Amino acid sequence: MHPPPRARILLLEDNVRLVQNLFAYLEPRGYLLDAAQDGDAGLALAQEGSYHALILDWGLPSREGLDIIRELRARDSDVPILMLTARGEIEDKVNAFRTGADDYLTKPFALAELEVRIEALLARSRGRRRKLQVEDLAFDLDTQSAQRGSRHVPLSHSARRLLEALMRASPAVVTRTELESTLWGDDPPEGDMLRSHMYELRRAIDGDSDVKLLHTLRGVGYLLAARGENR
Repeated sequence: MHPPPRARILLLEDNVRLVQNLFAYLEPRGYLLDAAQDGDAGLALAQEGSYHALILDWGLPSREGLDIIRELRARDSDVPILMLTARGEIEDKVNAFRTGADDYLTKPFALAELEVRIEALLARSRGRRRKLQVEDLAFDLDTQSAQRGSRHVPLSHSARRLLEALMRASPAVVTRTELESTLWGDDPPEGDMLRSHMYELRRAIDGDSDVKLLHTLRGVGYLLAARGENR
């Protein structure tokens, strides 16, 4: 089992050494990590970012882990949450699960066990989350249909594949090489065929909208976000 392409994990942990160890272990395995050591800052990141999972300590400065879970669940967030804490009593575990945690791992722990637990969370999440959302743009994975606000977005087969890749990675950048691989595997055509496909996608999803979502990072790739720098 492997993480989805560019799986984004938010780590809320105030132990700097542990954070460094997790970055060193998980990033080479394909994960994109963000981290916060303070509960308020972590909650803000969780609410603003598009993460595939959260790894959350119980005892954080300014706001405890359970308070963060309550706030996220109250806002209808279904992001998978793994509690990573030294609290090992059964009452603590029950309280965490009833509050809205999806998994619970006590310190000290093996990094390999943490990895397989993350993989399991992501696999379950992919099974229940069948709609991707970036701002007012929604893409239904079951019907392969897109909608921008109340407007239906007509898409070709290639545009749908590109849109899914960009929405899964949002707000991170997806490189040209990754997008070419999405369409053509290891045998991309000669010339800059990707540009014409991206032009088609941009015209379909942005059109006359005041807020542009698809942005170009010249020489690098593309990103889908409300506030991207169009370079």
